[in-house]
This record gives sequence, structure tokens and C-alpha cells, in this order.
Amino acid sequence: MAFSLQLGSTVLAAGLLALVTAQGDTLGLSSGFLNFSTANFDLELAQEAQVLVSLKAAGGSLDFLPWSYLDVRAGDGQYHWGDVTFRYRHVGEQAWTSGDSSQARRPVTRVTDANSTVLAASNMAATLPANASALSITRRWLDVDGDVGLSFSLENTATTSIELGSLGFPAEFNSIFTNYTAEQAQQYCVLSDPYIGMDAGYIRVSPISGSGAALVVTPLGSTPLEAYRNLVEPYYDSTAYGSQVFEGLYEWQTLTLAWAENEWSAAEPWNKPVSKVLAPQETLTFGLRFSLASGGIQTIDDEVQALGVPYARGIPGFILPVDLPGQLVVHAGAAGAVAHITVDPAAALTVTLDSSTTPDQYTVTPSSAAFGRARLTITYTNGAVQTVHYYLVRSGPDHIAALGAFLTTEQYYTNTSDPFGRAPSVISYDYSVSAPVLQDMRVWIAGLSDEAGAGSFLAASMKQAAQPNTDEIAKLEAFVAEVLYKTLQPPGATAGSTAYAVRKSIFYYGLANYSYSPAIDWTTWESWDQADAYATDRAYDYVHVAATYWALYRAGRAYAGVLTLQDWSWYLNQSYSTVMAAMAQDSAGDWLVGYATDGLMGETVFGALLQDLQREGEAWAAQAAALEAKMRARAALWSEMEDPFGSEMAWDSTGQEGVYYWSKYFGDEATADKTLATVVGFQPTVAHWGWNGNARRYWDFV
Repeated sequence: MAFSLQLGSTVLAAGLLALVTAQGDTLGLSSGFLNFSTANFDLELAQEAQVLVSLKAAGGSLDFLPWSYLDVRAGDGQYHWGDVTFRYRHVGEQAWTSGDSSQARRPVTRVTDANSTVLAASNMAATLPANASALSITRRWLDVDGDVGLSFSLENTATTSIELGSLGFPAEFNSIFTNYTAEQAQQYCVLSDPYIGMDAGYIRVSPISGSGAALVVTPLGSTPLEAYRNLVEPYYDSTAYGSQVFEGLYEWQTLTLAWAENEWSAAEPWNKPVSKVLAPQETLTFGLRFSLASGGIQTIDDEVQALGVPYARGIPGFILPVDLPGQLVVHAGAAGAVAHITVDPAAALTVTLDSSTTPDQYTVTPSSAAFGRARLTITYTNGAVQTVHYYLVRSGPDHIAALGAFLTTEQYYTNTSDPFGRAPSVISYDYSVSAPVLQDMRVWIAGLSDEAGAGSFLAASMKQAAQPNTDEIAKLEAFVAEVLYKTLQPPGATAGSTAYAVRKSIFYYGLANYSYSPAIDWTTWESWDQADAYATDRAYDYVHVAATYWALYRAGRAYAGVLTLQDWSWYLNQSYSTVMAAMAQDSAGDWLVGYATDGLMGETVFGALLQDLQREGEAWAAQAAALEAKMRARAALWSEMEDPFGSEMAWDSTGQEGVYYWSKYFGDEATADKTLATVVGFQPTVAHWGWNGNARRYWDFV
């Protein structure tokens, strides 16, 4: 390994220190950095705080950490690798004492360690609360066979035993899109995803470009990934923490009982919350290991196994219908062998060993009466514990039938005196209180549109294309006649829109003499007035309406007599006309509906609609040709873009579907292949959201 000390003025970009904004600099950037190299990594620590501020593959250019944002992430309350959070109490007491190294930073005390694998070591007392002095924490940065290690040794300095009920290691990655262009985000940013699997837990970190080495974070020693907790940081415009351009950070939690007893008391954690008791002068050590998947994101699972971490692969996955046994392939790795497997709830699953050749193979059979979450706990011969989480659902046909029945009974809203004209409809539903959602400050959720509000009636309709039911179809036809093609989509041209336009919401704030709930904050931007709610400028909203018509067409075309208010051809034309309204252009060729040239969520239905128009023959040939021409024009635009996969939100994935579908359809293999090779794609829409930088969208295709 190599080491050097460099001052901030020579390491940071020119002027960086002068740009530190209102959050201040408690990392001590002006004191410089500790630079190290291992066989696999180049890394930098802030010298005063000894937190990790840069981590690259050896000789590489991609930084897995937000180095370019360091000047605005140097204040109290902003988390970095090397920070620690904890809660403890003296045995016999009820209240927990909390500690968090990020909240009031002070320079840590450097510790000399004779171990040649130690890159840097420090005692963290100076940056921890004074009232948490019963716990002495020494942090070490390590060279672990060419990888980077991070360990914490916790000593009980009190004269009585203490119970450690929470221990977390904040995980910082370069997932900040704020002010980046699409090309810059592809060059600089990564996305991370945890497997909360106890001793088999790990974090996978993928470059959003889809190319180059990926990063894997695994336990070093006994450090289970028991939970992955969302971290709260102060908001600054410079990074927009907790927003759609920077969703935020999490921490690897290896003990969680203190949280389960308090903030999480009403929830069921994925893993059983535990604590550890430290006797006086006893020391416990926990740690994490940073490793490269040098072959890229496709080799992350291989790297986990190569490190000896227990690994389980579910086939076909971890959501199982009760009539479909699954396969579980278990690689014990350095854990030795499987000692036993337990199931919680005990009757939910039966696990049968099929083959004990390496790797072990099991059949996982759900109980016919099971539904919901189930957890397998695999205990290995070396004492390591892995958890595998399943979600059990009804058989496919039964699940679809139950969905349709619930949507068209419990969620079927029939109050025709509703002043917004929402009845009859399949409306949003709050299962926690078993009631329809008739008011929400995000008005579209109660307004049958703008994606979330349309989800229920869309699901009820699409169900009919696969499993038609005459009673349900009758209710959906009534919805179409009385709500969808009357208020949500007013027939004929309206001011500022084309025929077949789709409104963003039919519920809004500001209707006179309506009793709006005083418990709801109606002052936010989400509480649209009538003019904003009735706007027809979002192509996303047209997909749900077009798909609803298409589903009823398919049911009526396949099963004579199930439609009673209109025939199948009427629904086919409605679907086609709605798509064409979304794709309307003026005489200059400008697209009239916002986001029409983005890939749209669910627009695979447009492809199915085109196939049906073609299948219907000469009578529908003109419509088929017109629809195909619109899709070809969009695909032509995408073929010229470096990154065509976006829309107005950063943390979203809706663009990829349409780009892939139509690029494949028109034989543009290069663009189609790019959708598979690229983990993220987006394009700017600054004005819509008012950010100083471009809004972003991503797709984590790993």
C-alpha cells in the first residue's frame, strides 16, 4: 500500500475551499487529506475527521463517493463513510443514550497502530457526545488483501454492563444528480442497493453508465446487515438532500433493538431486532469491506461469492404464488455448510433439500393458506446467519380474480352527488382505514388521474383483458360513460387542448361550498386549483386512459356479449384517438402535449394497440398507419440522443420502456441495446420543477 499527505489547496479543485457554503466546514478540509493506495483502490480521508471522501478503483477515474460535492457536504449533520451512530443503556435501565459522530464534529485523535494492514486509526471520543462516554470507539481504515476495510472497536469503559441497542454505519455514495447534465451524471454517478440478509448482507453499487467496475460492500467479521435505515440530513439548495435530484443516504445497521422499541414499534422489521451486552472493559469489533466487481455490474454476485459471503439465489424469485414451488440455491461460502433452516411464520413454507452437492439446492413450497411475508433463516455451521425474505401471494388466476373483485366492490365509488363528478368509479383506496381516498393534498390521488389516481381503474380494466367478468365490465362501462369520457376526458375539443385530451385531476382545491378537511395542508403546490387540475399537458396521463379503453376492447372482441353500452369498435377507436391526442403536433411539427417525446410508463400497450389495429384489417389500416408514424417519429428522435430515457423526475424509470419497445420495433438495435447497457437515463426539464439544475431520471438495470 502507498500513503501520502496532501493539503487541501493542492488536492481540491481551484477555489473549492472558498465555495464552502452556509453549512460550514467541520471536516477540516483546509487541513488536507490522507491519500492511500491498495492493490485495488485509491482512497482519500479527510485528515481531521478521518472519514472517507474519495474511493476509486486503482488507477480509475470514477469516484464511488461524491468528491465533487465535498465542499458542500462538509458540515455538521452530513454523513460520510467512517461516521458511526449508536444507542446504548446501562443494563437494567430503560432509556437509551444516543451518539452520532456527524452531529458536532471535532478533530479525532490519531492512534498509532503497529499492524501493517492499518492505513489510519483514530479514537472518536472528541466527535461524540460527552454524555456517551461509557463507550470508547476506535476506528481503523484497513488494507484487506488489496481491498479497503473499515472497522470499529467499541469498548465499555463503565463499571457496569451496557446494552448496545443500535449500531449503524452511514453509507455515502455518489448518487447526487443535482446540477448535473445527463452526460455528467453518466460519467460521475452511481446507484446502490442493499440486501438486508444479516451475515450474508451486502450493498451493490453500480455505475449508472452500466460500464466499468462496480463496488460491493460486505461484512468484515461478524457485522450483520440487520436493517438499512434512512438518514436525515439538513437541506441545502447546493445538493437538495431528500429531493428528487438527491433522494438521500442510508446506513448499514447491525443492531436495531433500540429503534424497534421506539420509532419502529408499530412496524414489523424484516429481521429480528437484537442488541448486544458488553461487560465492563469488554470490546466488540465490527467492520465492513469494500471490494471491486472488476467485471462490472454483471459480476457483482460472483464477487460476493468469491469473498466467501453466504449467497442465496431464488428461482423464479422471492415473490411466490402459493401454487408455484420455488427453488433456492444456497452457496455457503466461508460459512461452512447449512446447519439448519427455520421458517417464520412456521407454517408458511416447507423447505426440502433436493441436492447437497455444492451449492445446496432446495425446493421452497408455500402453504396453500399462506399470504404475505415469510422469512427463511439459514444458520451455517460456523454460526453465521442468513435471512431470505419471501412474499407469498395467491395463485395467478385467484390473485387476478381477487384483484378485480376488490376493485369493483370495496373500491367502487357510487356517490353520484359528488360535486367533482367522480362516481361511479374505481377510486383510490386507503387500506389502513378501509375507505376510499376522497381528499388528499396531492389532489390527483383523489382525482382519478396523473398516474397515482388512475392506478385503480387502470388495474380493474387491464384485469378484464386477461380474465373478463361481466359484472365487473358492466361497472367499468358505467365508469367510462359517466366519468372517464365525460369529466376526466371531456368529449370534443376544449379550450387549449385537442379532442380526447386527458385532465390531470378532476378533484381540485378551491370548490366553493365543499368541505375540505382542515387536517390537510392545502397550501402546497400539489393542491391544484381547477385550472391546474384540468390542464391536459401530461402525456403520462393519456396512457392509463388509452389502456383502459384497449382492455375493454380486448375483452369485448374476444367474448361476445360482455359489452353492453358500447361495442368493441367504439373502445378500439377511443384507445387509438386518446393515443393520437397525446401525440398531437401543430403545423410546425411541435408536440402539443408535454412529455409526448419521452418514453411513457405503460406504453407497451401502444404496441399492443398497433398490433390490434393491424390485425383488424383494411377498415383500420389508416389508423394503424397514423399511429405507427407517430411512434416512428419519436423513435427517430431517440436515435439521435445520447441519453433518451428520461422525463421530469430524477428517481424514476418510466422512459426506458417506451424507448426500448419502439427502438426494437423499428429495428434500431443500437438504441435498444443502449437501454440495456445503461443503468440511468434522463433529460432536463428545469422549468417544470424549478431546480437550479436539471431534473433527472434513472433506471437501475442490473
